[in-house]
Amino acid sequence: MDAVAKKPLAVPTFMDKAETDRPGEAEVEAAVRLLIRWAGDNPNREGLLDTPRRVAKAYREMFGGYDKCPAEELGRTFEEVSGYDDLVLVRDIQFHSHCEHHMVPIVGRAHVAYLPDGKVVGLSKIARVVDIFAHRLQTQEAMTAQISGVIQEVLAPRGVAVMIEAEHMCMAMRGIRKQGSTTLTSSFTGAFRDNPEEQVRFITMVRGGAG
Repeated sequence: MDAVAKKPLAVPTFMDKAETDRPGEAEVEAAVRLLIRWAGDNPNREGLLDTPRRVAKAYREMFGGYDKCPAEELGRTFEEVSGYDDLVLVRDIQFHSHCEHHMVPIVGRAHVAYLPDGKVVGLSKIARVVDIFAHRLQTQEAMTAQISGVIQEVLAPRGVAVMIEAEHMCMAMRGIRKQGSTTLTSSFTGAFRDNPEEQVRFITMVRGGAG
């Protein structure tokens, strides 16, 4: 089922390191050893001795989005675009995230478009914004709204459209255990929200049509 978010969710786009009260690496490794014991294994056996350090390092990478500001990525824009003011679409942006409910992977792809209003941003910046939000604990609905919200706020385009398709391992690996099912969410602002024709054009282009 599509979820259309008209307003960005009230979530921070950047976490100040001083305010997160993060534990030290030793505490993280101790927590991993505790989880290994809780799972029923021995953290002191050879194959698991270095696992706490590896997990701490992996988590720092996978949740690196808390240390980055998506708004800053969009800060440099270009106005000399020969008058171009039509739709800009970056599709099939692959990402990996983690469900905030079970901390298991979300694997998917995002399609992001906007209608410029006098300025454009480098295409790689759109992918970076997706990547920053993906590298946090997430729900797909929130991530969809966060991406459209920050682009609308910083670039002030005539409209933003975001569609995310993803598979949730919390459904595939546990609970109902249904592999291969995907969830689709979308968020439209401005002209995309108010003009159904723009929505149709965006979806057609995402699906590989002729725009």
